[in-house]
Amino acid sequence: MHTGDDFLFLSDRTLESLRIRPGEVADAIETALLAKAEGRLHTSPKSAILPGEGRYMMSTLAVGDDGFTVVKQVSVCPENPSRGLAAINGAIMALDAETGKLRAVVGANWITAVRTAALSAVAARRLADPQSRTIAFVGTGVQAHSHLAAFADLFPLERVRVYGRGQANIDKLCQTARAQGLEATECSSPEEALREADLIVTSVTLDFSIPPFLDARWLKPNAFAAITDACIPWYPEGMGAFGTIVVDDRVQEAESAQPMMPFELISGDLTELVAGSLAGREEGKPSAFAFRGLALGDYAATVLAVKRAEAAGLGARIEP
Repeated sequence: MHTGDDFLFLSDRTLESLRIRPGEVADAIETALLAKAEGRLHTSPKSAILPGEGRYMMSTLAVGDDGFTVVKQVSVCPENPSRGLAAINGAIMALDAETGKLRAVVGANWITAVRTAALSAVAARRLADPQSRTIAFVGTGVQAHSHLAAFADLFPLERVRVYGRGQANIDKLCQTARAQGLEATECSSPEEALREADLIVTSVTLDFSIPPFLDARWLKPNAFAAITDACIPWYPEGMGAFGTIVVDDRVQEAESAQPMMPFELISGDLTELVAGSLAGREEGKPSAFAFRGLALGDYAATVLAVKRAEAAGLGARIEP
């Protein structure tokens, strides 16, 4: 129990220095999902505001029986790259669940990147072909890199196919893949990228004015798609081609003012998948994990990082 006025500050750079593996974050998320299923972890639906000019502000809240309350706020600011800043920035508060006292302030960028990829990994463990060798990326920013790291740990990857808008980001992702010994190819169309892929990761900008340009009917049987962009680039009329669609949180999706897809297409959510109340993939059809943003993922990754930093004596202790 934390009762003092002091707290720990963990920058994104410090979080990276902890060298937490993607699989460790995925394991922590699975533990948190089971805790939620058993009523030991409580979360609220993600809240989001779109104030204009392409900006997207979101927050999450979760409290568990292990003594933590975690609150996160991040903002997507499309003009930031022209300012020399990351497009996504934010912060996380970890508080003592018994006293309400602040225990840590944590950078949100590293957590957001790794927890999203880890959530996809949790779904992929149950929905993807374990012998997947070809992965396709539509969108080449932070989430593409974090998913490449997570999926390279999980599958015997050999080939990377890339489709995106910014040449610098495309080149960077291809270089990262080649440095890992993977064959990397830039594709001239999204269909070319998706047609032969075993795994697909889409992470376009969260801009609902973007017209759809991806069709699930292009996917081969047993392909798995990690959709981290609220299904913005996917044709709604093609979503029925998926045999199994898992969302991060069924209640959150039902309460959303802007659904990712028709609700009747949803097979279940991640908690149901991990708890075993939802069957795995439907053989002979592609499957998908569609991500809106889950407080549980932020909670699991933050608690893991804070505990690891405290044990290692890392971070800056802020005294009153």
